[in-house]
Amino acid sequence: MFALLLMEVIRRYLLNSPTVWANELSQMLFGAYVVLSGGHILASGGHVNVDILFSRLSRKTQAKLDIFTSSLFFIFIAMMAYYGGSLAWESLTTFERSQSAWNPPVYPIKLMIPLGAGLLLLQGIAKLVRDILVVVKGEDYLDAASQKKDSL
Repeated sequence: MFALLLMEVIRRYLLNSPTVWANELSQMLFGAYVVLSGGHILASGGHVNVDILFSRLSRKTQAKLDIFTSSLFFIFIAMMAYYGGSLAWESLTTFERSQSAWNPPVYPIKLMIPLGAGLLLLQGIAKLVRDILVVVKGEDYLDAASQKKDSL
């Protein structure tokens, strides 16, 4: 995407010959990137959170709070899947196209919304299972499992 934007800047400002499609394509690619990266970001702990108090709690208490608040996560995912899925389905059934001069199909990008919701759901379930294991078996269980995986 960087190369695409760099090419557009060079063509627009140095060659005085902008493209009709580069800006729209970069927006579509970035949208798909954002929606599809949610699961990976959740797995690596990259989502923004305020943990002034949370970080001072024990791992077991953190897991209990995460289990409690996971209901909000699953409500969000359900909404994203339902509304994103209906948006994608409507776009797919009409073979929706952009209203720009380039006029590319939009439905492949909109199909990324329910796909991204599914990937985020899978990672959310994995996090919930880890939190339940911490509460039930203790923090040491996850540390031992992590060390065992690293040795393989």
